[in-house]
Amino acid sequence: MVLNYIWIAFFLLAAVCAIIQCFAGNTGVFADIINSTFENSKTAFEISIGLTGVLSLWMGVMKIGEKGGMVNALSRLLSPVFTRLFPDIPKGHPATGHIFMNIAANMLGLDNAATPLGLKAMESMQELNVERNKQRISDSGKLAEMNATASNPMIMFLVLNTSGLTIIPVSIMVYRAQMGAAQPTDVFVPILLATFAATLMGIIVTSLYQRINLLQPVLLCSLGGLCALVAAIIWGFSKMDKETMDTASTLAANVILFGIILAFIIAGMVKKVNIYEAFIEGAKDGFTTAVRVIPYLVAILVAIGVFRASGGMDILINGIEWLVELCGGSTDFVTALPTALMKPLSGSGARGMMVDTMTTYGADSFAGRLACIFQGSTDTTFYILAVYFGSVGIRHTRHAVTCGLLADLAGILAAIVVAYFFFA
Repeated sequence: MVLNYIWIAFFLLAAVCAIIQCFAGNTGVFADIINSTFENSKTAFEISIGLTGVLSLWMGVMKIGEKGGMVNALSRLLSPVFTRLFPDIPKGHPATGHIFMNIAANMLGLDNAATPLGLKAMESMQELNVERNKQRISDSGKLAEMNATASNPMIMFLVLNTSGLTIIPVSIMVYRAQMGAAQPTDVFVPILLATFAATLMGIIVTSLYQRINLLQPVLLCSLGGLCALVAAIIWGFSKMDKETMDTASTLAANVILFGIILAFIIAGMVKKVNIYEAFIEGAKDGFTTAVRVIPYLVAILVAIGVFRASGGMDILINGIEWLVELCGGSTDFVTALPTALMKPLSGSGARGMMVDTMTTYGADSFAGRLACIFQGSTDTTFYILAVYFGSVGIRHTRHAVTCGLLADLAGILAAIVVAYFFFA
């Protein structure tokens, strides 16, 4: 329901902004809007096609892991924490393993691997959702409606994804190096702090909605351990020079990723699984999933494109700058805001804004560094909601959008504070 209102709002706001532009003399704005609908429809399809191969690969690998028992082993290992954070998922259920694999891939910055793993996790949670609803009601009409409603575990999982906890932001450091930054890795610690704040806020807000008690000893120890891990990573990387940090982060991500594939294959061999047949079975599911998300991607990307083409984003940025000046605050951060505001809507759009800010103001400027921190602090909320919910036919998202956007807001505010602390 919330996505429905947001989708409509993009078009209505675009219409208002376009009319304002026309009165201001920009009569070509409506042509830009129509062109954006065609371009973004094409982009949505190309993204889906690009996902097909990756989805087929990783869903095939996950099927090997399932049949080889590795996913169940991960589920049992993580059950003490996950049964409290995801109380509606039965202890030891394979969904726990899928969730962990996705979160681990995101933390390592492995976007291509994280998406198919996340879709597999959603599929597992939807199966639980359907079974639970069948037990509660037998009326077919109501059952169909309930099965299209997001469950609590789905929402918690998606908020963890949209908060974008990334330990190794390799791509951002590469962009900074390409743009001539004197120390491309100087945003590493600020990004880690900002994305950790977003994730922590996402967990807290979602737990309040779902009445999950975070003061349980197991959860407190887990969150404390995560804080300690983040602190250890910050300390370890702070001792490295630029070249060593880049090499270590890239090597660690790739070795862990390939290690997972090998571990799954070896586990399948031990269990005497037909590895090739298991892979093909999973790959077929990946192909059908990629096709299924096309309408959802078209819907959200076209709406975002229309809003951008109407000049709505520029009006919003100028309005924020005026408001900050009115309150007597520093407006140094405003020039980097387009990246922050675009990130929940479009990953590629935010990346373009980040590069544009570094090009205009310099990679080592306050705005250039802050744009990079914005880029790494959260993830593409609406894209993730559209793809993940669309893959399992969820239409009623409940509090997912609210919690995801609150996590984004926490990440943005934390990024601004951290940037002023480190670079002002």
